[in-house]
Formats: sequence, structure tokens, C-alpha cells
Amino acid sequence: IQPSVQEALMEGRPVVALESTIITHGMAYPQNLSMAREVEEIVTMNGAVPATVGILRGRIHVGLTDKQLEFLASSKNLVKVSRRDLPFVLSQGLSGGTTVSGTMIAAHKAGIPVFVTGGIGGVHRGGENTLDVSADLTELGRTPVAVVSAGVKSILDIGRTLEYLETQGVCVATFGESKEFPAFFSRQSGFQAPYRVRDEKEAAELIASILGLGLSSGVLIAVPCPQERAASGQIIEEAIQQAFSEARSKGITGKELTPFMLQKINELTDGKSLDSNLALIQNNARVGSCIAVALSKLQKAKRKENLTQQEDTTPPQPVVIGGINVDFIAKAQNPVILGGGQTNAGRVTRTFGGVGRNLADCLSRLGQNPLFLSAVGKDEHSESILHYCHHMDMSAILQLEGKRTATYCAVITSAGELSVGLGDMDIHHQITEQYVSQFKENLRQAPLVCIDGNVPLSTIQYVCQLAREHQLAVCYEPTDENKASKPFLSDSWKALTYISPNLQELRAINRTLGNPLPAGIEYSE
Repeated sequence: IQPSVQEALMEGRPVVALESTIITHGMAYPQNLSMAREVEEIVTMNGAVPATVGILRGRIHVGLTDKQLEFLASSKNLVKVSRRDLPFVLSQGLSGGTTVSGTMIAAHKAGIPVFVTGGIGGVHRGGENTLDVSADLTELGRTPVAVVSAGVKSILDIGRTLEYLETQGVCVATFGESKEFPAFFSRQSGFQAPYRVRDEKEAAELIASILGLGLSSGVLIAVPCPQERAASGQIIEEAIQQAFSEARSKGITGKELTPFMLQKINELTDGKSLDSNLALIQNNARVGSCIAVALSKLQKAKRKENLTQQEDTTPPQPVVIGGINVDFIAKAQNPVILGGGQTNAGRVTRTFGGVGRNLADCLSRLGQNPLFLSAVGKDEHSESILHYCHHMDMSAILQLEGKRTATYCAVITSAGELSVGLGDMDIHHQITEQYVSQFKENLRQAPLVCIDGNVPLSTIQYVCQLAREHQLAVCYEPTDENKASKPFLSDSWKALTYISPNLQELRAINRTLGNPLPAGIEYSE
């Protein structure tokens, strides 16, 4: 994430995500570069921070320098990167422009709720036979980002696209005085949107409502092209039919179809379609920036209101995220443990552990009453744990049917040395980002967030991102040598305030960061 974008996000200032496929595949150089610069300038002039998303040598960039913009604009054979393409492009170290789908993913991961584009993809004409449906539509159904566009590209089947968006549960609203759904180059498509927002304030309230509900779907805000620069619907439709016919005769399909169609339509309309394209992109940038500014103001007011309410009631709780284990410790009575299936005399005890549970227990005994986020099965072990932890706030714990509560069995010698350890910890994978994000407000207000190494990597990254955005104090307990490095696989570790590794865990972290072991440190069991 570019520093200026990261700084804006941390300070709660409005940021607008911008795609880069229009740069790499939508227009020729140098017009694509001047367009990209102009759109970023419009975003800035309207009070927001532009964050153009692109893939450069196998890394996702949110926010590009002018040099990086020029690289994408002038390079040949760049990849058009949608959701399906991301793993391959990143693993191969390739560069490319992100589609609506690819940009939505990056924007969501970065914490940017508003994204401006020209027009989204949709169901292609004849899609009922070819099943050629853009990944933009399914992305809108599963990624909570507001997409501001001039509707759907008019080369597509707009009616079926709107039906598909309804099936995906995507809220669609036009912006302005009419419910007439725009057709990209022209203002009318002949189809009505289900909803309408009159101005940026109403649009911001709609977005805030979706984010507040915690829905995993996005919202499409369709902005008509300015009247004075909109193309005639009839002229465009005739050009589309001719271009579509030529594409079929040449066997052009898939992700090559849209760039071909747009270029051909521009030729057939003597540049009128390109003029409309530029006008609608500039207009969308202005409208999207105003929506982002209104949303930022709304969110700040809401945060202030929440803080006031909390100050009037109870102090915010620390939050602990981590594992719960039932530990069985078997200690041998004799110095030598016999093998071969023989029974060894000893003593077996059951205790309740798990690093996260231990931290929450200690904080509870110190009178801090932390909110504890973890997962257990619905079995006899979970009943025992809940009874034992009656002094703790266990109200948010996931209790899952058909899953086993985590258990750990250690066999130790009479001298106290570990002989063998067995762990059944699969349930810790259920401490997901989706589960933890339900307690976003608790996390945002928490004076301290503790997280242990049992938690999945994506959840740790989510908590660290939230910590960056809201300047939270985060304590990380690495848990063991194999789990210690999770935050250090990316820059998530920069959000950590405290960390408590033992020597083996610290060595593992050091290796992950690529640092040499300092001289004079001896390694011992």
C-alpha cells in the first residue's frame, strides 16, 4: 500500500480505489496515461485520496507512483487480472491491470470501501448459451465494496446482467433523478434499477448501511454519462451489432472480447464512443470522490457517537483471540518409559489451557473482563471448559456441532522432560476472519488486543490491518516455533505492539525476516 494511501486510511480520510485494466487494455498509449493522471487529479480535487490498483512484478500495489502508472500504460503484453488470475500472476511475478473483480479484492483487503470505474462487466450477449458471465458480477455478490460506474458496458446483455446481480444479492441503485439504468456510452438502457439515490449523502448512507449489516456483498451505484457528451443509443447499438458480428466471425471470445469490442465501436463511431468513455470516467471519478468524502464524514460521526455512548456506559473491554485446549498430562512414575505397547505406571491429570484462554483467564483475574473469541466443539470437553471458565466472558465463543474441542496430550518422564506430545487442534481453523469481523466495533474500541499463534494467518492479518487503521495496541503470543512467524510472512508484524517469544520462536521469526542470528546467542533445548 502506497504510503500516502496508508496514511489516509489510518487517519480515516476518504480514499477512492481505481482500476488499471482501463490503462493496460482499455486505451492506447499515451492517451491511457493522460486519462489515468487526470482521473487521479479529479479524485484529489474533490477531497479524496486516489488509490489506483495494479500488479507490478508479482505484487499487488494499492496506490501507484507516476512512474508505475507510466509502466502500466506503456508496457506491452500485460495480463488482464481478475480473481481467477491473481494466484498465477503473483506466483509467476507478472505484471498486469486489475479488472473490476481484481480491484474490488485489493480494495477490500486494504480497507477501501469506495471504488470508481468506467463500467462493470456483465452477461455477454448470447450468454444464455455460452455462459460467458463476467467475474465482476460474482465479485459484487461476495466482496463488500461500493462500485461507482456508468452502469454496465452497453456491449453486454444489460437485462440479464441486472437479473444476475439480483440473484447474487447485489444492491443496485442509480445516482440522480431517474431510476433509468445507464448503458455506459448512453444514458438510457430501457431497463429500470430497483433503487435510486439522489445525491452523495444518500449514496453514503446506503453504503454505510451495507457495511454496518456486515453483508459480504457489494453495492453498485450507476451514474449516467453527462448529457452533453453521451452518445446516441441508436448509433452505439448499430456499432455494437457490427462489432459483435465481426468478433464472432474471427472467433474472439473470453477476456479478449471486451477490449476488441470497445476498440471496434470507437472506430465505427468515429471516436464518439471514446469521447463518451472519457467523459463518463471523469464524471464517475467526481461523483465517487464526493460519495467517499460523504461516507468518511458519516463514519467519523458514527465513531464519535459510539465513543460517547461507550464513555457513558462501561469502559471498552480488552479482546483476546486464540485457542482453548483441554490438556492431558501423563507423567511416568519410573525413570524409563517402556515401549512395545506396555502400560507404564504414572499419573494422568487434566487441565484447561490454550494460550488465548490462559491470557483471557489472567486478564479476568486482574479485573479486566476481556471479550474472548475462540472456538470449541459441542461435546463433553466444551461443557467442562465453560463450567471451569465461569468467571470469564465466554459469551462470544463459537460452539460448533460436529467439531471436536481442541485437546493436547503430553507424556513426560519422571524427570519432567517431554517424551511425546499429541495435539488435535483443527478447530482453531474456525477462528476465521469472518467470525472475528463480527466483533469489529469491540476490536476498534479495545484498549488491548491479544492474539495467539493458533489463529489462522488470514485472521491475524485482518486484526493487524484493523490495528493499523485504528492505532490499536496488539499483543502477540507466538505459541510455538512452527506458528510464531505468521505475522512476519507479510508486513502485518508492523502493527504489533508487544510480542513474547521464547528463544526457539524468536529464532524462527528471525529466519522468516531473513536476518542472521546475532553472535553470542547459544541455542539450547
